[in-house]
Amino acid sequence: MRTHTETVGKIGGAPQAGNPDIGPVVIIANRKSGTNARDTAAITRARKVLEDAGAETEILYWKTVEDLGDLLKRPETARARTVLAAGGDGTAMAVASALVKAQMPQRPAMAVLPLGTFNYFARGLGLDEDPERAAAQLVAGTTRTVSIGTVNDRVFLNNASLGIYPDILKERESIYARWGRRRIMAHWSVVKTFLRFQRPLCVRITADGAVRDLRTPLIFVARSAYQLRIFGLSGEEAIHDDGFAVLAGRGQSRAQLFKLAWRLVTRNMREGRDYDLIRARELDVETTRRKSLLAFDGEKQRMPSPFRFRMAEGALDLRLPVQPTADPTTHTEGQAPQAADRNPACANGPVQPKANLKPKATPTI
Repeated sequence: MRTHTETVGKIGGAPQAGNPDIGPVVIIANRKSGTNARDTAAITRARKVLEDAGAETEILYWKTVEDLGDLLKRPETARARTVLAAGGDGTAMAVASALVKAQMPQRPAMAVLPLGTFNYFARGLGLDEDPERAAAQLVAGTTRTVSIGTVNDRVFLNNASLGIYPDILKERESIYARWGRRRIMAHWSVVKTFLRFQRPLCVRITADGAVRDLRTPLIFVARSAYQLRIFGLSGEEAIHDDGFAVLAGRGQSRAQLFKLAWRLVTRNMREGRDYDLIRARELDVETTRRKSLLAFDGEKQRMPSPFRFRMAEGALDLRLPVQPTADPTTHTEGQAPQAADRNPACANGPVQPKANLKPKATPTI
C-alpha cells in the first residue's frame, strides 16, 4: 500500500481526528472550472459528500495568483478549517503557495480534489481520482504538517526543471492554441522541440555544499516519489528523507534525446547510463545565462540564475486519506551502477574554479 511519503516526504506532528475537523470547507477552483460542465459536476458531487458528512462548504473561483491572495483574506476563508484545491497539479501548487505566504491568525489545512489531467500530487497522496471517493477519503482523513519544496522562494509540489522540458511546455502551449488540446499534439511538441535542440545547458550544481559542473539537456528536480516511480526513475529515498532527487540527463545530441524519450516512455531509463542522480536538501543551480526558463508543476516562468532550491519545513498542514488508494505502479529493478562525477569544460560558463565554490565533500550521486 502506498504511504503519504510518496509525495510529501517526512510527515510531522500527531494526526488530528478525522471527520469533525474538516469543516467548514472552502473549495477553491480555477474560474475555467465554473464554465466546464465536467468539473462543475465533479465539484457538485464532492461537495454533496462533504455536506452529507456535516461540513459546511463554500466555493470560490480564482483566475490569477493575486486572486488567491485576496480569496484567503475573505471572512469565509478565515473561519475555514480546510481549503480544498479543486483542480490539477497547477491549482494545487498555486493554492499551497498562497497558503504558505498567507498572513492568517489561524491557517486552514489544505486538501486536494483531483480534477486535472495527471494529478501527480493527489495520486501521490493516495487520493482516488473519482471526486466522490476522494471527498469521502478526505472526510475520514487526518491532518498532518508537511514540508514542501521551493525554488527562489516559489513553492512547487512535484518537480521543477531547467533545460529542454520547459521548452517543450512552451512549444506545447503554442501548438494547443493552434490545433487544440490533443494527445498527439503533445507528442508533436516534443518532436518539434527536439528537432530544434542546439546544445545542452552548461550548469554548476552545488548540492549540500558539494560542487560539480555539467553539460546536460535537462535538470529535473523531483519532490514526488510517486512520479519517479511511474517513470521507473531512481531517487525515491531522497524524497522520503525530505530532500530533492536531482536528475541530470546525459543526452548531448538530437538523436540521443529521442533515444532517452523512448526509454522514458518504455520505463527503461537507467541511472548512470541515461542520467546522473544527485541527492540534496539544499541545491543551487547556476546557469551561463542571466535568466532561464523554469518549469514547475506544469507552469513556467523566466527567472534569474542562480536557482536556489530549499525545503520549507513544516510549511503546510495537509489533509491526508487514512486509507490511500492502492498504488498501481511498481519499482524498477536492476538500476545501472552510479556513474563517476563528470566535469566537462563549458565555454563561457560558470566553470572556472572559485575559492568559495570548492566542494566540501564528494557529491552523492
